[in-house]
Amino acid sequence: MTGFSTRQIQAGYVPATPQNSAVPPIYQTAAYEFGSLAEAADLFALRTAGNLYSRNASPTQQVLEERVAALEGGVSAVAVASGQAAVAVTLLALVGRGGHIVAATQLYGGTVDLLQETFDDFGIPVTFVDQDDTEAWRAAIRPETRVLFAESIANPIAQVLDIRAVADIAHAAGVPLVIDNTVGTPYLVRPGEHGADFVVHSATKFLSGHGTSLGGVVVDLGTFDAGREPARWPHFTEPYARVGDFTLWERFGIGQAFAALVKSKYVHDLGPSLSPFNAWQILQGIETLDLRVSRQSATALALARHLQQHPAVARVHHPGLEGTPWHALAERYLPRGGPSVFSFDLAVPRGADTHASVARVIDALRVIRLVANIGDARSLVNHPASMTHSHLTAAQREAAGISPTTIRLSAGLEDAADLIADLDRALALT
Repeated sequence: MTGFSTRQIQAGYVPATPQNSAVPPIYQTAAYEFGSLAEAADLFALRTAGNLYSRNASPTQQVLEERVAALEGGVSAVAVASGQAAVAVTLLALVGRGGHIVAATQLYGGTVDLLQETFDDFGIPVTFVDQDDTEAWRAAIRPETRVLFAESIANPIAQVLDIRAVADIAHAAGVPLVIDNTVGTPYLVRPGEHGADFVVHSATKFLSGHGTSLGGVVVDLGTFDAGREPARWPHFTEPYARVGDFTLWERFGIGQAFAALVKSKYVHDLGPSLSPFNAWQILQGIETLDLRVSRQSATALALARHLQQHPAVARVHHPGLEGTPWHALAERYLPRGGPSVFSFDLAVPRGADTHASVARVIDALRVIRLVANIGDARSLVNHPASMTHSHLTAAQREAAGISPTTIRLSAGLEDAADLIADLDRALALT
């Protein structure tokens, strides 16, 4: 290695040299060197496992996947570029051609956009039902239904899903239940313990926890058995033509075939790849997940109790408050504490001046920040009707429990007294 150009590219580094870092390193590389053509061919044909190309995964990402799978009690996981991407690739991989989805009405607005518009463009029909109406779930299922989808704790009203009841309905129909556990977090609730088959997260939120990095994760909990009814799941049980004459179910089996399909097809083809740096930042956030969530949960309940007795507030939507419709479910599913994301309705008249009244309160906040995010170290506020759920019709928002006076709060790590004082100062302007 004598040439300057060669040395400036290759000197000082030998691929695959192990190091003794105590913290997972950032493998900031787009591609990987293969030991031989035979090794490369085996990797591309899915005959062996290993590093292929960072569009599919990086070693840093794989640490993140294993860690989130462990937190959720799962078997395998796939990390992608955002929570929205996690929802999309999960449902696409499960629904297949000609499939149908039943989803809760009470969902994050961006998820509703994906399901009712983009999936409709793809020819994938979605039926929305009230998450609390078990008969509606049953009635919506068709022969071609392939998945049921809901949030463990709905954004923004914090309705708590009866996960076990919906899981039983899904399994009676022979289909999996996918739960978005972003607001719930694996610290507060593990949906797999209550019958869910897959869990998705916007890792941007609580897993990362600092508002710096986008990411999403889907966890296979190892309970979905496509081999039980192979004709319903041909994308798992028929030969996987793009790489060989084997089936994913035979090659990888329960708990692994789903991840193999998502990475080798949907992430490979659509490209929603998670950068190694973002994977590393999310890993750093996860190390303090329980500490942050437990404090945020306690702060949120203190704020909810304060707002409940405030004369400028008409209603507080927090399942930790006695008398709320989801309090019993919160006691059952959330023994470690309630969500730190919840909403409240201002006690202002409905009419032409409603939005101005809401804006006065939100714009007067100084400690709590107006940001379209949740799960941050900072406390955040949002107006769903004009922000995250603005694409929904008025009827859809009403069905989800959102009114023009609804304000969403995501409690952060600041002193609760400062947050209460900030709210009181702003609410005095109504």
